[in-house]
Amino acid sequence: MTPDSTMIRIGQGVELHHQHGRREAARDLFAQIWDDIGGEQGDPLHVCVLAHSMADVQDDVDQELMWDLRALAAVDLVTDERVAQAGVPLSVAGLYPSLHLNLSECYRKLGDLDRARDHLRQARAGIGALGDDEYGQLIRGGLERVAEQLGEATA
Repeated sequence: MTPDSTMIRIGQGVELHHQHGRREAARDLFAQIWDDIGGEQGDPLHVCVLAHSMADVQDDVDQELMWDLRALAAVDLVTDERVAQAGVPLSVAGLYPSLHLNLSECYRKLGDLDRARDHLRQARAGIGALGDDEYGQLIRGGLERVAEQLGEATA
């Protein structure tokens, strides 16, 4: 299987942000990739993963929300076959909990607690698609943190 060069580039941006703390450099790289893939007209998997990653490097919560909403819209067009072809170790169902977690957090920051709780519920409903690995634990921990911030009992 040929490595997906766009997914590799997105991974480089994620690494710039998470391992090197270079948010602006990651944001610039993501913007270049966004242009290269044709924005929202690009491959839905690329649009989803790139928008989800771009949301994480925004300084403005409204911009973060816009990118997370783009990611959620794109994931509905992604197939398990396409995810496997790109070498992503998750099913499409496994992408939803993280997307809904991030949306819940955005809406919480914006004070829209009803929408925040709705996305928290959706994230919890899909959590079974994740394994008990590092990624699954990261998302579960995030859900517990947001639930606590929203005054909801943890599941």
